[in-house]
Amino acid sequence: MHVVMIGGSDTGISAALRARELDPGADVTVVVADAYPNFSICGIPYYLSGEVSHWQNLAHRSIADLEAAGMWLRLDTTARRIDVPGRKLLITSPHGTEELLAYDKLIVGTGAVPVRPPIGGLADPDVLGAADGVHLLHSMGDTFAVMRTLETAAPASAVIVGGGYIGLEMADALTIRGLQVTQMEQLPEVLPTVDPPLGAHVQNELADHGVEVLTGTTVQAITRAAAGQAGRLQVQATAADGTAVTRRADMVLVVVGVRPETTLAAEAGATLGVRGAIAVDTGMRTNLPDVFAAGDCVITHHRLLGQTYLPLGTTAHKQGRVAGENALGGNRVFAGSLGTQVVKIFDQAAARTGLRDHEAQAAGFDPVTVGFEADDHKAYYPGSHRIAVRVTGDRATGQLLGMQLFGHKHAEIAKRIDIAATAIFHHMTVDALSDLDLSYTPPLGSPWEAVQMGAQAWVRANQRH
Repeated sequence: MHVVMIGGSDTGISAALRARELDPGADVTVVVADAYPNFSICGIPYYLSGEVSHWQNLAHRSIADLEAAGMWLRLDTTARRIDVPGRKLLITSPHGTEELLAYDKLIVGTGAVPVRPPIGGLADPDVLGAADGVHLLHSMGDTFAVMRTLETAAPASAVIVGGGYIGLEMADALTIRGLQVTQMEQLPEVLPTVDPPLGAHVQNELADHGVEVLTGTTVQAITRAAAGQAGRLQVQATAADGTAVTRRADMVLVVVGVRPETTLAAEAGATLGVRGAIAVDTGMRTNLPDVFAAGDCVITHHRLLGQTYLPLGTTAHKQGRVAGENALGGNRVFAGSLGTQVVKIFDQAAARTGLRDHEAQAAGFDPVTVGFEADDHKAYYPGSHRIAVRVTGDRATGQLLGMQLFGHKHAEIAKRIDIAATAIFHHMTVDALSDLDLSYTPPLGSPWEAVQMGAQAWVRANQRH
């Protein structure tokens, strides 16, 4: 059995490791487009900030570790074409020579690529790039380019286009490095994956650390600044009221999301689904015989929404493991995502899982969302922090549909959102959260956990309707 994985990030490596676990005799080849297999892309902001001291520390496992696990890594190798009837993959080696790689089972993990928005200077014939201080951020190559700008150009200021997870983490990172940061977000709030009241908390945290936040601001063009002006770049934008907004900076980072990279699979005949991602069943099988796909290039099976597209590293790891097992004849099922996410913004953290009101309505629920605040542990013990809790449940059935949290980074926001994620995964009601037997000691919690107090506030509010 020869199993070939295309992609050396979360999906490909998870699939390869699972295949080798199940059959130590299986031949497993991983085709990696660069020289950095199994690197934590999520950790890039913390390397650029200097909090992670060396880029090699971002590797989940070293190349030696991966090879010791029994996989053959084809580094700096590009997958060109899938011959489905012949079960062969055309690849180009680092030296430019072409080779046909035979497979019994193929797993496509080509991931996603950054969205390049219609901004002047990004798509013009006179396109600006890393040498000019204009960066997109997704790969290790992008990371090295940003670091070269930071180290060689010594920028004093930066504009970040996009106020999502990566944009917020980079605002944190560049501020730590001493840059004056301006963040531009087209939507009315930064972190638009949470409700506006929590987005406002995030914006306040950015402002408290010196970040200029311009929401409702659409970037139109990035150009080179005229000689003698402060900053080597000029960003032209339009505010929500139509007025012109101009900022000058030494570097610009564009992080406005990703789209699935599906060219290879689509050209081989793979069916595409939501957002143009590769359509797969819950066993990560495509419509092509002996071809599986997983990770950021495929649709997401969501436990409440059905099929959607929600690229997350945690999901890619799980889907890769399913694909690796099923490629060896298994019948494992990807149990589905809830979109559980958390992000640190300076000293605070925001998290969400499940659905918000508008998402729940679109899925056919009758949602009610209630906000509440609680302490992360008993207030009489020093160092307590307030947590903002937003609970979404179905009015008729009481089913827990979603939760959002905002609080101090030491308030265990990530683990508290996991309580809600577990409850939603198992179709619990909001009221049933109060029955969970959760730990308590005054320095670390309360007899009623903050998540449970939020649930009780939801029950009280819903009883009044």
